[in-house]
This record gives sequence, C-alpha cells and structure tokens, in this order.
Amino acid sequence: MDPYKFRPSSAYNSPFFTTNSGAPVWNNNSSLTVDARGPILLEDYHLVEKLAQFDCERIPERVVHARGASAKGFFEVTHDITHLTCADFLRAPGVQTPLIVRFSTVIHERGSPETLRDPRGFAVKFYTREGNFDMVGNNFPVFFIRDGIKFPDMVHALKPNPKTHIQEKWRILDFFSHHPESLNMFTFLFDDLGIPLNYRHMEGSGVHTFTLVNKTGKATYVKFHWKPTCGVKCLVGEEAVIVGGSNHSHATKDLYDSIAAGNYPEWKLFIQTMDPADEDKYEFDPLDVTKTWPEDMFPLQPVGRMVLNKNIDNFFAENEMLAFCPALIVPGVYYTDDKLLQTRIFSYADTQRHRLGPNYLLLPVNAPKCGHHNNHHEGFMNFMHRDEEVNYFPSRFDLVRHAEKTPIPSHTISGCREKTIIKKENNFAEPGARYRSWAPDRQQRFVDQWMSALSDDRVTHEVRNIWISYWSQADKSLGQRIATGLNSKSNM
Repeated sequence: MDPYKFRPSSAYNSPFFTTNSGAPVWNNNSSLTVDARGPILLEDYHLVEKLAQFDCERIPERVVHARGASAKGFFEVTHDITHLTCADFLRAPGVQTPLIVRFSTVIHERGSPETLRDPRGFAVKFYTREGNFDMVGNNFPVFFIRDGIKFPDMVHALKPNPKTHIQEKWRILDFFSHHPESLNMFTFLFDDLGIPLNYRHMEGSGVHTFTLVNKTGKATYVKFHWKPTCGVKCLVGEEAVIVGGSNHSHATKDLYDSIAAGNYPEWKLFIQTMDPADEDKYEFDPLDVTKTWPEDMFPLQPVGRMVLNKNIDNFFAENEMLAFCPALIVPGVYYTDDKLLQTRIFSYADTQRHRLGPNYLLLPVNAPKCGHHNNHHEGFMNFMHRDEEVNYFPSRFDLVRHAEKTPIPSHTISGCREKTIIKKENNFAEPGARYRSWAPDRQQRFVDQWMSALSDDRVTHEVRNIWISYWSQADKSLGQRIATGLNSKSNM
C-alpha cells in the first residue's frame, strides 16, 4: 500500500473508532483503570491522546476579525477591462474564477453578537490560474488611520480595557481625539451603516488604492467596490438589540440559510480608476485611506459579478483556518505607496504564520489551485509529500525555470528619509459633506450616537470639547447640535 496515496480526510473513514495512528479502539466510553474503581493508568494511550488532542483543539483567535462566516462561489467577468490589466482572471467577459469569501466583525471576540456596532470585514480569495489573489477589505470605503504604525495602538484602544476586559467609550474617544483623520470613518461607523442587517445586505470595499497594470506596462490606480444586488439594509434603534438578543449568530445563520435555500447572494464588482500622473491635481491624496474618490470625478465602472452558491463544508477548516493577506496579488495587479497598505503587506502574513504556522498556505483552503513550485519546505506541520533530491535553485538536475516577466509599475523615487504625515490632510470637508447629504432623521440618529458616546462618565471635559470642535469644523450646525444636546443632558 502506498503510504502517500491517502491524505487525511473524513472520506477515508474507518467503520470503527481508532487512535490517530489508526489503531482500533474497542471502548471509547471507559478509561483503563485498576479494577472498576481505579485509579486510572497512564498507559491508557487512547485516553491520553484523546485528552491531549482536545486540549489543543483551539488555535489562537484572530486579534481582529475573530468573528466571521464564510461561503464559496465564483466570480464572473461581465465587462472587458483588458486595456487596464493583464490579470488572467479578468482576461475576457464570461471567464469564471472560483473563490471563497469571509465576512466578519472587526474588534469583537469570536463568540460575540453579530449585531454590535463595528466595521465588517469583506475578504475575497480568488483561486486564479496564476495563483491566489486576496482582496482584503471592509464594508466601509475608508479607514480610521492612514499610517499603519498607528494600527496596534488603534486596535488596543478599540479592544476591551486590559484591566476590566470591557470595551469602554472613553478609551476610544481619547485615542481618536488625537487623530482627526478618523472623522470620515466615524461618519460611517456611527451612521446607520454601523450595524448591517446581515452580511448579504452590505457593500464591500478594497479600501486601499491598488494598481492595475496592462500588458504594455501602463499603470492605472484603482479602487474596488462590491455592491449587493439585494441592496443595502441596516439595523437601527432597538432593532439590533432585539435581533442580537434572539440570536447572536443571526448574520452567519442568514448567510448559511440563504445559500442552502438556493437564494444565492450576489454582488457586482465596480472599479474607480485614476491616472497616477494626475494624483497631485486634487485637493486630497488619492492614496489616503481616510478619503473616498468622488464618484462624479471618478465614476464607478462595472467589471463583474460574484455569486456565493455553496456553503463551506467545515467551519474550522474553511473559516477559522482561512487566512487572507493583501500581499497576495497576481500579475496585472500591484500595490501602491499607500502607507497603510504597505504595512499590511507584512503584517497579515506574519499574523497567519503565528496563528496557523509557517506552512499555513499548504492548508487546502489557503493553497493555490494552480500548479506551484518552490523550495520552501519542512517546518511545523508541513504535510506536502516531496521526493525531489534538489531543493536549491538553479540546478542542472531540475528543469524548473523563472516565469515570464510580468510588468509592474516603474517610476523614479527620490526624497529624504523622514517620518512625517501626508501634506493634504483635509480631515473635515468630506465628513461634513457626508453628514449634510443625509435625511434629517438619519442626522439625528448620528447626533444621538455622539451624545451617547461623549456622555460617558470618563470622557474628560477636554476630550469632549475636542470632539465638538472637530465636528464643528466638519459642519457648524452638527457641532452645535452635539454641544447643545450634551448641555441639556448635563442639566437634567
């Protein structure tokens, strides 16, 4: 019998219980003891293995995006964009690519309710013929910070107090009072969009600016946007309390039940594009993730559709061990100098190696579905079978060669080494315009959210005034409404 023929799989089950090594277990109900009363013997290997395996059942929880749900499906190109990119999976209308998607909350823990106010992760892994492309984004098109060096502090502020293990508003408002760049993100988080109805009724965004490169090497800046065909719906007021109180996994259940019933969720993919030569012409920095690109200047262009038509087979194998990294791109797609993206290129893969081990990309859910070859081997939990004698490059005994060169953006970079912020901050204009675009009732709900947050007993007078000043600079009437409301509450 070929020992490498069968990989571990539940499809190759024995009809009776065995140990991990395949030895039959004749009694899985009783420990081996001295007489009927015991004590238990250490030589009961099955007992020891069973307990030890159970003790190691949980892997480290994700620091962020711990609570999530996944589904599988396909992406189909509907519009030709080969003038923008040489990416194989976008080569022609009608081309389909298998994929898996993971939706998630961001800050809260693995077992937390899915109705809490929080950004939602929207991560898509395309299994292309040229390797995996991970489009790792959120349901909002902007982010709290523009430089990844702030990310650990930001997450610490949003996470529970390390002393009490309670998420507390004063800590969040204290941290972000130092970062007015966060105002635009808060117009999404404290808006109705802060609590989606479920995962099917929310938009997705790549957040970052990426680069598309065509076969001639021409580069184009791009932003990715997912639009649900069933529309955007949210939970407002007490709706979230009622839904979360009846089922803390309501969004996971909705996604699973919809697919099982044949009501397949679908999103349209749109892009916005910009010529990199024009990036200095605007009042905002196009690589600043705290800003959106105005759609009247950069209209949405349709690209394709994503359909989720298959539920995952196992939650642990295809959700907990599913690992995304924005560094995973394919020819025809490239990075930009976006400061947050540049740090995520390193940080995500580093996190996955900690959570899942150095060979996490060998796990079936993460492995590419195309042929792949390199000399990375051994290490913890490496289960790839290798019988090659040559594990170095180059070699006259191994005919593997370099792939054909693919174009990447090329431009001359010059400047001084320095730690600095971008020049075009412009932190207040877009949040103010967004607030003024809402209906009065939606504006009032936003004001109520801020009054509630700023009424926290541990929010200092200084921090409260900073936030009123910020919102006044975004929209004078908004700052006045918050200040007036807080004064009324304090006089009650």
